[in-house]
Amino acid sequence: MKYKRILLKLSGEALMGAKDFGIDHSRLYKYAQDIKEIQEVGIEVAIVIGGGNIFRGVQDVNGAIDRVQGDYMGMLATVINSMALQSALEGAGVKTRLLSAIKMEQIAEPFIKRRAVRHLEKGRVVIFGAGTGNPYFTTDTAAALRAVEINAEVILKGTRVDGIYTADPEKDPNAEKFDSVTFKEVMAKGLDVMDMTAFTLCHENDLPIIVFDMNEPGNLRKVVVGEEIGTIVEG
Repeated sequence: MKYKRILLKLSGEALMGAKDFGIDHSRLYKYAQDIKEIQEVGIEVAIVIGGGNIFRGVQDVNGAIDRVQGDYMGMLATVINSMALQSALEGAGVKTRLLSAIKMEQIAEPFIKRRAVRHLEKGRVVIFGAGTGNPYFTTDTAAALRAVEINAEVILKGTRVDGIYTADPEKDPNAEKFDSVTFKEVMAKGLDVMDMTAFTLCHENDLPIIVFDMNEPGNLRKVVVGEEIGTIVEG
């Protein structure tokens, strides 16, 4: 295996499947099976998942919801998704722990770095909920922060496209895919990988990012064994 400890970043929208909102249970089951497959061969797996399928904290609902309040609502949405993924994983026989940046003792442990690392060392899949626990920070930033804190070797950003392109491949048929790109090239070309706070955190800590198609069966395993899947950002 190329990687021993990874952080998998999933978008909330990825859980919608063909739905317009909410959670597609078949998609949830598929993700659980993919994660189980790499966990069973000894990969230490941490996960951060967004909440955009339920609520986007940055949206302005006719000015009715304060930005900070909206961001906290978005954090709670990530906890709902984290609980759903936790249930799917445990249903597949995978031991998990859900750690939250916001205290909610009845459903999640508080995030403590040493506790998170210990869970990973014991072979448990660790899911980080509630983002960073602070407004104005995205789940991309939460993923970068947690990855650095637990000394993950790479962030695997699972999306519905198979890498980083010169433009949105779903809108521009002439968009060209990168197999690899440096942090400086991403910034110079204005490529869409992560928000700038998250991206800068990865750059400063020499933490590579791999963007790949999570919806293609077997891709997650291919990435962790070192196959050239998706686009890698490093250097």
